[in-house]
Amino acid sequence: MSLENTELKIGNTSFKGVWIAIVLTIGTSIGGTVWTASSLYSRLEGVEAKKIPNITPLEESIALIQTQLTDNDVPKLQGKLAELGVNLKTIAEQQEKLLEIKGEVKELKEQVIQMQTTVDKAERAASDLGKYDLDKITREIQDLWDGMDYLSNPLN
Repeated sequence: MSLENTELKIGNTSFKGVWIAIVLTIGTSIGGTVWTASSLYSRLEGVEAKKIPNITPLEESIALIQTQLTDNDVPKLQGKLAELGVNLKTIAEQQEKLLEIKGEVKELKEQVIQMQTTVDKAERAASDLGKYDLDKITREIQDLWDGMDYLSNPLN
């Protein structure tokens, strides 16, 4: 059965196969368009039925945040953070040096304490020496030298 030989009779009117194909094509296109429009309209009604929240406070918050970012100069913060990192590294190095100096100061303090002990002993020895009669000691030393001179040269 070919489209050319097909014929449809409705009442007293007869339709040939080509006209049937054209009418069916136009009819299905119109039906598809109506169905798509109906689907879009029902979706639009569904969206409109939902309550859309008021976004004015959100817009105000965003504007406030943008103002604060601009006022605080956020883009330059990265450079400042890098500078702070270098400063912290320098501080850490200086702290290490201070700890070394602290150790050296502790050693020096111990040495000073030892020196003070030695000085105290010397002062006590000097004060003990002051108890003896200095003239007597000088005379005894002189007698010892005279004796050594006599022993080295008895003929003099």
